[in-house]
Amino acid sequence: MAIELKSVSFKYPNGFVAIEDVSLTIHEGERVAIVGQNGAGKTTLVKMMNGLYKPFKGDVLIDGDNTREKSTAVTARKVGYVFQNPDDQIFNKTVREEIEYMPRYFKLNEAEVEKRLNYALDLARIRPFLETNPYDLPYPTRKFVAIAAVIATKPKYIILDEPTAGQDKHGIETLENMIKRLEEDQVATLTITHDMEFAVRNFKRIIAMAHKNVLLEGTAQEVFWNEDVISQARIKKPVIGEIAKSLNCEGNILFCDELVDSL
Repeated sequence: MAIELKSVSFKYPNGFVAIEDVSLTIHEGERVAIVGQNGAGKTTLVKMMNGLYKPFKGDVLIDGDNTREKSTAVTARKVGYVFQNPDDQIFNKTVREEIEYMPRYFKLNEAEVEKRLNYALDLARIRPFLETNPYDLPYPTRKFVAIAAVIATKPKYIILDEPTAGQDKHGIETLENMIKRLEEDQVATLTITHDMEFAVRNFKRIIAMAHKNVLLEGTAQEVFWNEDVISQARIKKPVIGEIAKSLNCEGNILFCDELVDSL
């Protein structure tokens, strides 16, 4: 089971081509980060995976089903998408109502609704705010409300767009624990991020984008120690990598323990 992009291209109504001939596969239970400069096509790419956009060339398959033949609503049940701005997808008066909205829309029984509610609350760590209006909560917490609402739909793949933006240490820790739990439950997490340290710590596969296409996909070491990719994608090498480079350490070092061992 996988998301498969087969030579896909996307063109906006004004004629601007945002993605050109991209082929990718995202497997069930994978952790994948997408990095690259603004305008590289990252958000357009994931919106095709979610069914919000349809490619004008090529095909997007979700577990073998072509998104051209499915409505966005059907595709979104398998591929959940959490927008960068939570205010774009929060519409209910309480956190409970927001998280329960889609399970109730699916006409699930009360036991299943409650099960999904509790699962999402625990992963997002927002149980104390259950009866609170989401718009009475600070922005970082609202992001977790949006994430929890998507988790409650039980997708097989979850897309997070800049999830660490505005988060403090506690919020980032919550995200990291959430991603681990989702992996254990065989849910793939695909994250767009400019936070290179977060990408290195949490994702086993990194996709670097530039010029409307994929420059390189591989491990964090393969991506962040490729100086050509760093330059073209206009991304920063993680801090530990920069220190290791300045000290002329051997090996593609990205973690503190590796740096200490090399000295």
